[in-house]
Amino acid sequence: MSHCSGYSDPSSFAEDGPEVLDEEGTQEDLEYKLKGLIDLTLDKSAKTRQAALEGIKNALASKMLYEFILERRMTLTDSVERCLKKGKSDEQRAAAVLASVLCVQLGPGIESEEILKTLGPILKKIMCDGTASVQARQTCATCFGVCSFIATDDITELYSTLDCLENIFTKSYLKDKDSNGICSTPSTVLHISSLLSWTLLLTICPISEVKKRLEMHFHKLPSLLSCDDVNMRIAAGESLALLFELAREMETDFFYEDIESLTQMLRALATDGNKHRAKVDKRKQRSVFRDVLRAVEERDFPTETVKFGPERMYIDTWVKKHTYDTFKEILGSGMQYHLQSNEFLRNVFELGPPVMLDAAMLKTMKISRFERHLYNSAAFKARTKARSKCRDKRADVGEVF
Repeated sequence: MSHCSGYSDPSSFAEDGPEVLDEEGTQEDLEYKLKGLIDLTLDKSAKTRQAALEGIKNALASKMLYEFILERRMTLTDSVERCLKKGKSDEQRAAAVLASVLCVQLGPGIESEEILKTLGPILKKIMCDGTASVQARQTCATCFGVCSFIATDDITELYSTLDCLENIFTKSYLKDKDSNGICSTPSTVLHISSLLSWTLLLTICPISEVKKRLEMHFHKLPSLLSCDDVNMRIAAGESLALLFELAREMETDFFYEDIESLTQMLRALATDGNKHRAKVDKRKQRSVFRDVLRAVEERDFPTETVKFGPERMYIDTWVKKHTYDTFKEILGSGMQYHLQSNEFLRNVFELGPPVMLDAAMLKTMKISRFERHLYNSAAFKARTKARSKCRDKRADVGEVF
C-alpha cells in the first residue's frame, strides 16, 4: 500500500525533486515509482497524465537511467505520442519536454533516431499549427530543435528542419524599412523559440550550408533588434553574436557591409535608458548587449565558469553559451548532474569521460537539507547583524550633525 501511495499522486515526484532520489530512494524504489508513472500516462484525467509526464521528466533530468529507458523506449515513445496527439496545451508541453529529455538520456544513436522519427513529425505539426496554443507551439519548437540536434542522422532532414524553423521566425522580420520598429504579437514567443532552435542547429551544419544561411539572414536579422519585446531583442542579439563567431571561424577577415549601422544599434541597446521600459528589462538588455557589442567589434567573449561537483567548465564562445543555455532550459536544476554523468553532454562540451568519484569524495560534496538550513540561517543572521551595525553608525553620524 505504501508503494502504491508513492506513485498514485504523480505530482509528489515533481515536488520531491532530485534530493529525494539521492538521499531517500534506492534504484529499485525509483524504478518502481517510474513504472507507476508510465502507467499513469494512460489515465483518463488530463491533469494526471500531465503530472505523470512531468514526474518522469523530473526523474530523467536528475538521474541517469539509460538501461531503464532502453528497455521501455517504445512504451515511453507511445505514451508521449498519445499525449502530443490527444492532449491540450499543458499536456502537449509536458510531453514535448519529456521527448527531448529522453533523447538527452539516450544520446545520439539508433534509439534517439527512432524517437525523432516517430515524434518529430508530430512536434513539427503542432509547431506549425495556427490553431494550437502558442505556448504548446513554442515548447515544441524548442524540443524539436533539441531532439534534432541530438538525433538527426540525415543531413537533408536537418536542412528541412532549418527551413521549417525559418518559416516561423522570419514572420517577425521587419517588412517595411521605413517602419519605426516591430510590434510584438502573441506569436512572438514562438518566433523567439524558433530562432533559438535554428541558431542551435546551425552550429552543427557543414560550412557550405552555414555560408548559405548566413547570406540569407545576416542582413535581415538585425531588424529584430527593433522589436518591442525585450526577449526577442536579446534572442536576436545573441544569435547575431553567434553568427559573427561562425562567420569569422570560416573567414578570419570576414567583413560585414552594414557594420556601422549594426554597431550603432547595438550600442543604443547597450546603453538604453528608455523610460517606457521596465527597469529589470533594461538592466538585462544592457548587460547582454554590452557583450554582443564586444563580440561584434572586438571579437571578444566574457568567459563564464560553470562548476559541477569537483569539476568546472569554461564557457568561452557564443556557440558553447547557446548550447549550454538550451540544455539548461530543458534539464533545469539537473543540468549539473548531467554534465557530471551524461557522456553525450560531456562530449558536446569536450569534458572527456565522466570522473569517477569514490564514496569519501561524494560524502564531502554532499550537504544535507538540515546542514543547508543551518548554513542559510547563519548567513541570514550575519547579514542582519551587519545591517544593524551599519544603521547604528548612520544614527551616530546623524546625532553628531
